[in-house]
Amino acid sequence: MNDSMTQDDAIVIGREHWARKGDVRLFLWEKFVGSPSGKPAVLFVHGSSMASQPTFDLTVPGRPDSSVMDWFARRGFVCWCVDMEGYGRSDKTRDIDCDIANGADDLAVATDHIRAAAGIDSFFAYGISSGALRAALFAERHPDRVRRLALDAFVWTGEGAPTLAERRKKLPEFLARKRRPIDRAFVRSIFARDHPECAEARVVEAFADAILALDDSMPNGTYIDMCSKLPVVDPARITMPTLVMRGQYDGIAAFDDLLAFFRRLPDPDKQFTVMAGISHASFQQKNYRMVYDILHAWFTRVAPVYR
Repeated sequence: MNDSMTQDDAIVIGREHWARKGDVRLFLWEKFVGSPSGKPAVLFVHGSSMASQPTFDLTVPGRPDSSVMDWFARRGFVCWCVDMEGYGRSDKTRDIDCDIANGADDLAVATDHIRAAAGIDSFFAYGISSGALRAALFAERHPDRVRRLALDAFVWTGEGAPTLAERRKKLPEFLARKRRPIDRAFVRSIFARDHPECAEARVVEAFADAILALDDSMPNGTYIDMCSKLPVVDPARITMPTLVMRGQYDGIAAFDDLLAFFRRLPDPDKQFTVMAGISHASFQQKNYRMVYDILHAWFTRVAPVYR
């Protein structure tokens, strides 16, 4: 970076990658400043109803730092995300539910590709909503690949989650078909259901534009899992330092459910954070920069020297 250039002016480079899971092609997106070599890596994992780039690499005119990938890239990280099978630019051809376990498989394939392409063996991993479940299950299966884990809008058993209680009423519909249609009204409903003042309308519309440019339907697998198969992860098997992030108004991440999960995490290097003024989609909220700060502090925390 030039001495005359500020951190926020640094040019961020984006590169696309493709990985194979058998016959399935998965899209990966990498962002960095200068060179990615030798930098700590963040792996961002998207949720049930949108692909990775709308979630983590959004552009909103007049709203600085709408891309969390750019924000972290300008602070010395190399950032990666992947479209799960059935989402975005990844293949959507198989007649399967694309459930949470399948997403954890996708993360294994993605990190295999990143290791081969960039020599990166371990990641700071962040997942949101069902992406947090995917990231947690991946961390269970591959603890050597996750340096620090951050679970945002997470759900363990689902007990006490009003959004899931409402969603369960539609479980027969989800079981009847592999995908569900989405439109602009659906995207708006994500922000209206918990506390509508948490996000600006222009950000919601930009988010909807980005989502709908890639998809007009979404897989039902994660909804089915979250409505009928929880818990799908075991906190006792998540052995790395873990941050649990809970939005103040989130209707999925029930407080007591998360505390019960948090108590069972075995590594004492752990943190539970309630994010004021946040509902569910953290990076698209008015307080998004606070969320970035919480996450950055966790990923740059000095490890304990005494155990």
